[in-house]
Amino acid sequence: MPLRLRKLIGMFLLVGLVTIYCVVTVTVAEFRLAQSPWWVHLTFFGIGGILWVVPAMFIIKWMERPVKKDTD
Repeated sequence: MPLRLRKLIGMFLLVGLVTIYCVVTVTVAEFRLAQSPWWVHLTFFGIGGILWVVPAMFIIKWMERPVKKDTD
C-alpha cells in the first residue's frame, strides 16, 4: 500500500478514534460519576485523557511503516 494512502486512512482512523473515545468517555462520566466528588472527576479525566494515546500509537506506527519494495 502506498505511503500516502496509508497516511490518509490513518488520519481518518485517528479522527474517528478520538471522536468515539471522547463520546464514550464523557458518557461514562455523565452516567457513572454524576454525584462523585471533584477529585474523582479529575482522576477519571486525567487517566482518560492519556489512555487514548495507546491505540493512537499503534495507528501511527502502522502509518509510518516503510513501504516494502518488490525485488523481482
